[in-house]
Amino acid sequence: MNEPRSVLITGGNRGIGRAIAEAFVAQGDKVAVTTRSGGAPEGALEIRADVTDPASIDAAFAQAEAAHGPVEVLVANAGVTADTLLLRMSESDWSSVIDTNLTGSFHLAKRAAKGMLRLKRGRIIFISSVVGLLGSPGQVNYAASKAGLVGMARSLARELGSRSITANVVAPGYVDTDMTAVLSDEQKSAIRGQVPLGRYADPSEVAGAVTWLAGDGASYVTGAVIPVDGGLGMGH
Repeated sequence: MNEPRSVLITGGNRGIGRAIAEAFVAQGDKVAVTTRSGGAPEGALEIRADVTDPASIDAAFAQAEAAHGPVEVLVANAGVTADTLLLRMSESDWSSVIDTNLTGSFHLAKRAAKGMLRLKRGRIIFISSVVGLLGSPGQVNYAASKAGLVGMARSLARELGSRSITANVVAPGYVDTDMTAVLSDEQKSAIRGQVPLGRYADPSEVAGAVTWLAGDGASYVTGAVIPVDGGLGMGH
């Protein structure tokens, strides 16, 4: 059994983030989760934070560090959608999604890297989406934000690699969460028809890829995009 590590996960109160937090807790790691509304999983330290506010992110890291030591694994998972077709998309539909999903991840990575550079090790994992690679009508903002994470991770992989810090992306497909529960039965069956495995993912299946990237087995993996999408985005 390895030494427990200090892990910080944003948006860890529900869906994919919660499953990721539970997986790290089950491994015996020291887990802190940020949430805007509360409800962290059992065994995790709950921190109220807003990823669009750098001061809030700074305070969240300070709280996690005080409880668990320097953050060794960052999982940038917090994300929002504001879906609508391009010509109907307002400035705020665009900026709210970019600010949370992309700029928020930049602030998180910058703050995490400070501590990781001192430690001379670390794992930065961004939760993107198959939509960032394939595109999706009505999701110009979301797809742009999720594609941006790939460029960010690959640049960080090059900047930070000499200090044994890896930066990777997990790109989930359709996952059984509150976010997909709003789709109609017709939409759900159309999606399942496009997925070679013919089903949605369970959040724990995404968590498995994240814990692998954070573990010893992935120490030579950086700048990678790991799809967990049932084959939906093959070749992208």
